[in-house]
Amino acid sequence: MLEYPRWKYILVATVVVLGLLFALPNVFGEDAALQVARKDRAAVDVAGRQQVEEALHGRGIEFSRSYVDDGRLMLHFADVPNQLKARDAVNSTFADQYVTALSFASRAPDWLRKVGLRPMPLGLDLRGGLYLLYQVDIEGAVAQLLQVREQDFRRALGQDKIGITDIVQVTRDSQRPNGLRITLAPGSDVDAARATLRRALPDLTFDVQGGEAGTSVIETVLTAAQIKERQDYAIQQNLTTLRNRVNELGVSEPIVQRQGVDRINVQLPGVQNSAEVKDILGKVATLEFRLVDVQNSVTDAVQRRRAPVGSKLYQDRNGQPVLLKRDIIVTGDQLVDATTAATQDGPGVSVRLDALGGEEMLRTTRANLKKPMAVVFIEQRREEIEVGGEKVQRDVRDEKVINTATIQGIFSNNFQITGLNPAEARELALLLRAGALAAPIFVVEERVIGPSLGQENIDKGVRALALGLLGIFIFMALYYRVFGLVANLVLLANVVLLAALLSGIGAALTLPGIAGIVLTMGMAVDANVLIYERIREELRNGVTPQTAITKGFDKAFSAIADSNLTTLIAGVVLWVLGTGPIRGFAVTLCLGIATSMFTAILGSRALLTLMYGGKRKLATLPI
Repeated sequence: MLEYPRWKYILVATVVVLGLLFALPNVFGEDAALQVARKDRAAVDVAGRQQVEEALHGRGIEFSRSYVDDGRLMLHFADVPNQLKARDAVNSTFADQYVTALSFASRAPDWLRKVGLRPMPLGLDLRGGLYLLYQVDIEGAVAQLLQVREQDFRRALGQDKIGITDIVQVTRDSQRPNGLRITLAPGSDVDAARATLRRALPDLTFDVQGGEAGTSVIETVLTAAQIKERQDYAIQQNLTTLRNRVNELGVSEPIVQRQGVDRINVQLPGVQNSAEVKDILGKVATLEFRLVDVQNSVTDAVQRRRAPVGSKLYQDRNGQPVLLKRDIIVTGDQLVDATTAATQDGPGVSVRLDALGGEEMLRTTRANLKKPMAVVFIEQRREEIEVGGEKVQRDVRDEKVINTATIQGIFSNNFQITGLNPAEARELALLLRAGALAAPIFVVEERVIGPSLGQENIDKGVRALALGLLGIFIFMALYYRVFGLVANLVLLANVVLLAALLSGIGAALTLPGIAGIVLTMGMAVDANVLIYERIREELRNGVTPQTAITKGFDKAFSAIADSNLTTLIAGVVLWVLGTGPIRGFAVTLCLGIATSMFTAILGSRALLTLMYGGKRKLATLPI
């Protein structure tokens, strides 16, 4: 008699039903959609939704569905032209309130979305979009660290009232600057200065040297370990900043990951406005707050082409010279949040500083009431120029004064930057809110994959999967007859469970992932073949049909487990060490091994036991 525990029937039935439910959203297909999010990162409310919908209706732009999902308004459209019209309409009408992103959205019923069931996300090769590979200037990260150290030195020495003539970068046993030289003012106490510097930055060593005209010089040089630590930090910080900027842009299902030693791979599915996205992502931008030098003449500094000691010459956005103090009050690194705001002077940015920045701002404003303070916007980029008939790249650092205002009252960590137009205020708030890049980044590879190419990849991948399954179905039905039909049914369940897992964990399906699914189907069939051949062997040995089924499953288990385990090890290695397409293949392969083991061993046995078990007498098996 062939029997199977009832709890295993219940387990198989429960898993299959749940698999069908989780895989169901993939059946309905997708619409071109527009994602609308508030710039202040709050959720879109009912009034905001109605406002956007009325604006679209007023322009004659039709949409098929609208709903708020995870705080963002999703609008479905019948075609891409209406999607693009809606984006332009929202951007022009609600420029100060919302940010939009072109996307795709599932046509699945609302009840599936409300219970958290979604279709599996598609990778860049299937969705279409923008692929960017950035090179991180890790040497530039060291230069930025030296600038931060210079600011720390000036602040610490200034608080202890130790005079300095200048602080400059130096190069020691390296091709690029790796240290700082502090020239003390005549009469300054060298020992006190070195003690102050050690207290401010205890991880550095300071050497005292003699300078010109009897002045004293203190030098500090970064060690190799400190440089390596800074370079690793720059990579990780840039990863975080790029992820923040992508999230601020509202791109759905992005991928931002490290690739190799000093590169970052960014994949933005569905993005079509690539120029705008590249401009925002790659900007190395930050702010500095400095006091205006009112004691020296800016005209004299321009004529001499040299600023007085302790000051620095800048230009504002109109090209007019501005003379600022070298001492920095706070920098963009000390910003906690930045949002656009409507002020009495027009569009602006509300800024919130961390505790240290707020304390320094409080001290500065208290000591400099009725004096002007300026905001310097710093942007670094790389441009290509021609030198000697050859094209070379050089780093360009733009520093402009974007705002100058008189300190009217004492404030600390909350204040506003004004004097901006709406577009400048939006971009500045986004860049500051997402954080500054710890090192410059430059695009070394760029690919734009059109939606049509992505759809072509999907069609070819689905066609390959369908043809592969059809070939397997025909072979199994002809060779194993009724048992082959059972294997085909189990194979379909395997596909459903794999789709359910990919949808449930949110793993992106890529073109290599489809290849992994096809390979998984072959492995699943291989497990059934091993079981069926063992059943045939037992029948040839003269055992009863029901006993042959039991022994076939029991004796084939070790071979199935061993082969799947070795493949799983290879898949895990690919997932851990691989990136991009390789990882996509590894994910589907590993998940497919789990589903094929379940369906081939538990699912097949439950179905065959249901068909041929119990007390019925069997003379032969249709195998």
